Amino acid sequence: QVQLVESGGGLAQAGGSLRLSCAASGSMFSISTMGWYRQQPGKQRELVATITSGGGTNYADSVKGRFTIARDNAKTTVSLQMNSLKPEDTAVYYCNAYSLLYSRDYWGQGTQVTVSS
Repeated sequence: QVQLVESGGGLAQAGGSLRLSCAASGSMFSISTMGWYRQQPGKQRELVATITSGGGTNYADSVKGRFTIARDNAKTTVSLQMNSLKPEDTAVYYCNAYSLLYSRDYWGQGTQVTVSS
């Protein structure tokens, strides 16, 4: 099992910045990719950014150049630096860890990000 705990959400003005962090614990040896997803009311959860154990990153087109995902050397913490925030970035952000070994996803409880115009 893997446990994920997010922190750092909150309220920001358009053009501002927020930083999300996710602390992971448990059977991290099985985790290949970690990332962030978000869900707006009435919409499906969507990918924001992912990072592999080798450091490869992938971003949604809507956040490229504004958001940066990073993972610590111990690979137990993943962060999302969000700059130049827009009102459309408002959503609940979820931390994700994917186990290639067990072919399953793990999710955090989610953290609210609200961007005012």
